[in-house]
Amino acid sequence: MASTHPQNSAGKPRILVTRKLPAAVEARLARDYDATFNPTDSVFDGARLVAESAGHDGILVCSTEKLPAAIIEKLPPEIKIVATFSVGHDHIDIAAAKARGLAVTNTPDVLTDATADTTLLLLLAAARRAYEGERMVREDRWGRWEPTGMLGVHVTGKRLAILGMGRIGRAVAQRARGFEMEIHYNNRSRLSPELEQGAIFHEDPEELLTVADFLSINCPATKETHHFLNADRIARMPDGAVVVNTARGSIVHDESLIAALTSGKLAAAGLDVFANEPAIHPGYRDLPNCFLLPHIGSATKETRDAMGFRALDNLDAFFAGKPPRDRVA
Repeated sequence: MASTHPQNSAGKPRILVTRKLPAAVEARLARDYDATFNPTDSVFDGARLVAESAGHDGILVCSTEKLPAAIIEKLPPEIKIVATFSVGHDHIDIAAAKARGLAVTNTPDVLTDATADTTLLLLLAAARRAYEGERMVREDRWGRWEPTGMLGVHVTGKRLAILGMGRIGRAVAQRARGFEMEIHYNNRSRLSPELEQGAIFHEDPEELLTVADFLSINCPATKETHHFLNADRIARMPDGAVVVNTARGSIVHDESLIAALTSGKLAAAGLDVFANEPAIHPGYRDLPNCFLLPHIGSATKETRDAMGFRALDNLDAFFAGKPPRDRVA
């Protein structure tokens, strides 16, 4: 309960903020909390996180701060909650947090539209060879028009396979219907007819791959989905398919995807997320048929403000002795 949380003399909970957040979010933090900010946006490693969290009641982190079990066990006892400025929480050992009694919250819902928009951006850019065309223009290599020049993959009317039909997956499907795409999906459970809206359910994700002219990866990163898209599963996909990933880089086996893009088994890929960001697999950088973005799926002013406010809503509820609506531990 709130009464058990150590607070400063002004009665405001003390929050350590590990990254420089949008101005509107930091203004609300300064108003409602005794907040320790990071104005230089310098990086917190585990040792610094443990040291600087002393004397605080909670921590507001981003996905860049890793909280494995070893760090969670070392956090000062006065830390009662970690609010992450992200929908994903794979950077936090949830089992260790539960074992310690540490509350953890995330920020779902508010980044659905921005991430779905980015998914369509990647899908179209990969299919229509946007990276190659843009470089051609900038490097003054644009020559005469050719009937067979810069041919890409047609999008309208094609089959879109969505791996993970949660909020973002459904928002991707909604947008893809504007291109008359035939929607197929796999999910842990089948959606209701109202949510399916005519999408075709595949209980077996490997069967889903066989109809994937386009594959959009929108599932969580779990032990079960780690390196899901490997060489064997890529082999099940139609020749010339396009892969899009706005979920987590760990779901893709990099060497397998790079090999398929190099061989021509896959026509193209559009990626916003990678394993070991920002130190991505160097093989991607040399692939002209790979459209790459630096994990900016939620990077609009409106979305980042909303993410911050959602994190603060969770902190507000927790310190008021109420259940945070986005509690994951």
